[in-house]
Amino acid sequence: MLTLSCASSTSTIITPKTTFTSSPITRRSSFNGVRISHLLPPPAIRASTTRQSVVMMAKREEELKEIRAKTTEEINDEIVDLKGELFMLRLQRSARNEFKSSDFRRMRKRVARMLTVKREREIDDGIGKRQSRKLDRQWRKSIVPRPPPSLLKLQEEEAAEEAKESAASA
Repeated sequence: MLTLSCASSTSTIITPKTTFTSSPITRRSSFNGVRISHLLPPPAIRASTTRQSVVMMAKREEELKEIRAKTTEEINDEIVDLKGELFMLRLQRSARNEFKSSDFRRMRKRVARMLTVKREREIDDGIGKRQSRKLDRQWRKSIVPRPPPSLLKLQEEEAAEEAKESAASA
């Protein structure tokens, strides 16, 4: 059903069955314009959707337990690795290579969870927001650039292939 309401001291509601009629509405609004809205019934929630969300939440909880089991240094190292992986994905996208677009979201979410756990630990230690940001800047400056694990894996595979070729030619 489509309704059209013109807001003023009195409003007019147009439905497919009615024409322009002025009828006072008890609610007053400061809106001066035309508001068109579609009145649709609420979408039905499927049972499979709720099952999927329960499974996803369980996976998230497992992942959080796994992250919380790590030390802060391990979390920092994994954050650096994941950010490198995100950089490699952006390079693949710009070069129009094949990649999984879902990896972007998955990695960003994982980085966010790790940073959340890291901040929770800082709060437990009594580190304030300002001090936390200062420590974070220092940590970022101390990061030594290194290739992401996927690039290292590719380099190792290429080196192994070259070794096979040189062994085959010799």
